[in-house]
Amino acid sequence: MGSGALEPGDPLPPMRELAQQLGVNPNTVAAAYRTLRERGVVETAGRRGTRVRARPATTAREGMRVDVPSGARDVSTGNPDPALLPVLGAAFAAAAAQGDAHPVLYGDEATEPELARQARAAFDADGVPAGPIAVTAGSLDAVERVLTAHLRSGDRVAVEDPGWHALLDLVPALGLRPVPVRVDDEGPLPAETERALREGARAVVVTDRAQNPTGAAVTAARARELRAVLDAHPGVLLIEDDHGHGIVDLPLNPLAGATESWVIVRSVAKAYGPDLRLAVLTGDAVTIDRVQGRQRLGPGWVSRLQQRAVVRLWEERAVDARAVSAAYGRRRSALIAALAERGVAAHGRSGMNVWVPVRDETSAVARLLSAGWAVAPGAGFRMNTPPGVRITVSGLTEDDIAAVADAVASATGPGPARRYD
Repeated sequence: MGSGALEPGDPLPPMRELAQQLGVNPNTVAAAYRTLRERGVVETAGRRGTRVRARPATTAREGMRVDVPSGARDVSTGNPDPALLPVLGAAFAAAAAQGDAHPVLYGDEATEPELARQARAAFDADGVPAGPIAVTAGSLDAVERVLTAHLRSGDRVAVEDPGWHALLDLVPALGLRPVPVRVDDEGPLPAETERALREGARAVVVTDRAQNPTGAAVTAARARELRAVLDAHPGVLLIEDDHGHGIVDLPLNPLAGATESWVIVRSVAKAYGPDLRLAVLTGDAVTIDRVQGRQRLGPGWVSRLQQRAVVRLWEERAVDARAVSAAYGRRRSALIAALAERGVAAHGRSGMNVWVPVRDETSAVARLLSAGWAVAPGAGFRMNTPPGVRITVSGLTEDDIAAVADAVASATGPGPARRYD
């Protein structure tokens, strides 16, 4: 590949065949292939084997999305339902008026005091340990800043598999090595987490609720098990993503404090609108200080106008979390039940997505598209887990459920329940 003999999309030889050609142990070739995959040079394409990636590691996995033809319904986006988002005009008008009266200038505090107070109160209510508050331009910005504050190129990061496509892109783009951790409906599997830590992972990223793409949510029992694992590795960096805050009525079961270095991040994107680009995070004092120090050397701060608008939305209770969660819950539950009636297993304990394990991902996506439904290919969300597709329920109505379930059953074929773990 380095010499240019292999072009993007070209297959690599089977591992045993290459081992024979080179006269080395097949395990050596397997390790080399794994390193290339972790660094974003190659990707595993199921029956098509291992191939040179058609795009660099810095190219988003969203490029794997299918083109949606005219007339087809797009249930692949992962976006919230616009009808459940609040109106933003009044909040920004009030924030602008406050800015006119009290302009924010260079050298002022980076965090709006009232935003920090309300965010800290919400963390306290959920049992998150005490810690300072910082503000970033969304969850991924926070995760990137925390990872770079602690890790060096080549360090290993335990990530959920299947997991958030943006994170699976970010880790290798930062020169870090992802270590997949399988999940079930209750979150990361403790034994898998322990294995990743034994393999040298210096950081662990966990989604607390509304896991993307599976909808998993960490239960109290699972949190105790994971904390027991983490307690034995106090030097590991723990990052918790609670982007489901505001759209999920399941309780938060935080792991924060199980290690010396930790953060928990909450974005306003899913509940208040993706374009707000704002997340709050808390954590140990050293980590938050490093994040804010590096931020000062770059963008400086997230617009206080934006922060003040979010404060106004919080104060006005512009989002009824219980009602929003119930709306998404009805759609998820209806789709999962309809699929079960047709012999298709699916997962979606919280959030706005349903994950459907399939035997042949490429075929399932193509057949669903021909039936008028564009779903998200699972390849963008997984490393070692079997194939699947993600369906976003945000845009589905009650009348859509049977049609989607029929199309999925037809495209995948009924059969015994198949799990992603």
